[in-house]
Amino acid sequence: MKIEMGESLLYSWLRHVKECQLVQTNWKASPQWTLSHNEELDGIMQLLDEHYSKKYDYAIFKKNKSLYQLLQQGECDVLGISAQQDEEKYYAIDVAFHKGGLNYTGGSDVTVMKVLEKCARTAFCLYGYFSTKKAEIIFASPLIKPIVMNKLKPCLDDLNKIFEREGFTFRFRIIGNNDFKESVMDPLLLVSGGVADTSELFLRSYQMLDMFKGQNKKRKTGSLSKKEKEIQHTIDFFNPEVYKELKIGQIAQKILGPMLCEGCASPEEIEDMQTKEYSRDHFGLQYPVLKADEGEKTPTHYYATPLIIDGKSYRLCCEWFEKEGANNDRPYLIKWIEEHYRE
Repeated sequence: MKIEMGESLLYSWLRHVKECQLVQTNWKASPQWTLSHNEELDGIMQLLDEHYSKKYDYAIFKKNKSLYQLLQQGECDVLGISAQQDEEKYYAIDVAFHKGGLNYTGGSDVTVMKVLEKCARTAFCLYGYFSTKKAEIIFASPLIKPIVMNKLKPCLDDLNKIFEREGFTFRFRIIGNNDFKESVMDPLLLVSGGVADTSELFLRSYQMLDMFKGQNKKRKTGSLSKKEKEIQHTIDFFNPEVYKELKIGQIAQKILGPMLCEGCASPEEIEDMQTKEYSRDHFGLQYPVLKADEGEKTPTHYYATPLIIDGKSYRLCCEWFEKEGANNDRPYLIKWIEEHYRE
């Protein structure tokens, strides 16, 4: 079986950054499955065909005469499902790695049409086989030339608007160039500590390279303690665009925790973080951000791994939520990080 490094990268990204419990590479519909919502999907396919033909002179479905034919000839590189907080979220990704930049045979217009076809087909599969109208549908490539990106962006905006008008909450997204590094690679490398699955080839390759990182520098990572390495790892990848991809619990553990250990909060703030009032007003939490570690078993509402701050041991609250329109602690946490991070 052929292994693509790009697929391995996005497979690990869905597992460890987006926290998908189910992830499959090279997902393809079975001809034995029953396709639901046929008439509705046929109508959307015709709507898209007419829109892109009239506005851009693009034939995005080419010679496909039927919806069934379109769905049977393609596959999704990586499909993931995350089930958290009583909500299922679908992620469907196609990834392409062309050394000279994203370019399918036929030039920039053909390349754009190919991407649009992949995105639309994936949307049809999600609705037709999973009956979901909510998903993040991504086309990712580490290098996309400006001519392709400039043509692709407005077309993808149209795709989002058309599906929204039809009652869907699909988010079609292109990740390329620097965004590929900041949104995919850096968040994955930030949270990947402790992953030892030999099937995740991208991470295993990175871990091998990381073994030799800094050998020629005066400050060798091998001389650092485990906690110092964690803090240094956070600093290496700190970027607002990186942590925006992470779930709030990951941000608390991978960003806030090391920042507190590094001294980004004053002694007075550390004291305040042990009170309900400060934690509610500044983090939106129901419990104190920090609790003094008294050597007992892990307290309820707190992470098991202690934080060493100015020589003292604390536990970090684990009750972080980010449900839009309800309990959303994310803006509070992001604001604190951005105000306290030191270059």
